Amino acid sequence: MRWRIIVPAVVCSVAVGSLLAGPAQATSAGAPAAKATDRQIAVGPQYDTTHVYVTPGEAQAFVTSWEKTFGGTNTKPVLTDVTPTPSKTVSELVLSPVGTLSVFDYQTPAPYPFGVERTGWLTTDLNTAVDQALKDGADVQVSPFDDPIGKDAVIEFPGGVHTQLYWHTTAPHYAPLASVPENRVYVSSYAVSDFLRSYLRFTRGHVTADQWRADGAEIGMPGTTYRRIAIDSPFGKTVVIVNDGHLPYPFGREETGYQVADLTATLAKARAAGAQVLWGPVTAGGRDSAVVQFPGGYVAEIHDTARR
Repeated sequence: MRWRIIVPAVVCSVAVGSLLAGPAQATSAGAPAAKATDRQIAVGPQYDTTHVYVTPGEAQAFVTSWEKTFGGTNTKPVLTDVTPTPSKTVSELVLSPVGTLSVFDYQTPAPYPFGVERTGWLTTDLNTAVDQALKDGADVQVSPFDDPIGKDAVIEFPGGVHTQLYWHTTAPHYAPLASVPENRVYVSSYAVSDFLRSYLRFTRGHVTADQWRADGAEIGMPGTTYRRIAIDSPFGKTVVIVNDGHLPYPFGREETGYQVADLTATLAKARAAGAQVLWGPVTAGGRDSAVVQFPGGYVAEIHDTARR
C-alpha cells in the first residue's frame, strides 16, 4: 500500500494510493484502449513506490541497510492509520537514487487485502484512474477511500497483480531517479494474454522485448528457458516473467529489480549493511544479477548495466 505521511517541506506518501474527491464511475471491462486524447494519469516513476512490509520492529534496520547500500534519504517514521478500517502502522518513505519505497511496520494485523499490493502509483486524478482501470479489464479490489492527505484505491489486473493508486491533495515533488527500477511481475501462461491486454491499456505501455527463450538462470533455474516480456510505460519499467509456478525460492518473492552501475560493489555494500545474498550473482540476458534479502525480510533483485 502506498501510505502517506507529512514531514517538513515535503508531502510523502506511504501506503494506500489516493484519489480525487467524488465517486469513480464504473464502466464495462474490455473497453477500447486509451486514446491519445485521454487524460494522462501517470505522474512519473519517482512517484511510484514499492511497498515494503517489514517484520514488526525492523523498519529502521531495513532503512539503514538500504541507504548504506544505495544511498538516499527517508522521512521521519510516523504511527498512523492508512487503511479504510482501523489499523496502526509505523510508516515512512525512502527516497533513493534507484527507486522510491513506502515502508510499513505494522503494529496491528494488516487488514485484508493490504499487503498483497506490490506498488503504489501516483495518479493525476484518482477518479479517472479507477474508471480507466475498470474500462481496461482490471478489478477494483479496494474502493477509493480518504487518507490524511489524499485518497487511495487498490486495483487488480488479470493474473492476480495488485497495485495501489493514490492522489495527493497537495502535489509532492521528488527528484528524478538515477535509474528506473523494474516492477517484476510473475504471471502464468494461462493469464498472460489477459494481463498484457489490461496492463498495457491502463499504463499506456509498450512491449520493448518479448523473449520466448530467456535464460532460466535469471530466475534460479539454470539450463532452462522461460518467456520474459519487458514493458516501458509512463509508470516506469515492468518485467513480466511467464511461469508455471515451479519456482525455487526466493523467486516470485522479489517485487522489484534495481539497476546499479557495479553489481559486485553494490553486493559488497549490501553484505556489510546486514543484507544476505540469496541467489547469484549470475550472468543471464546480457547482465549480471543477484537476489538479496535486506533486514526486515524485504527481497529485491539487483542487476548491473553492463551488456555482455
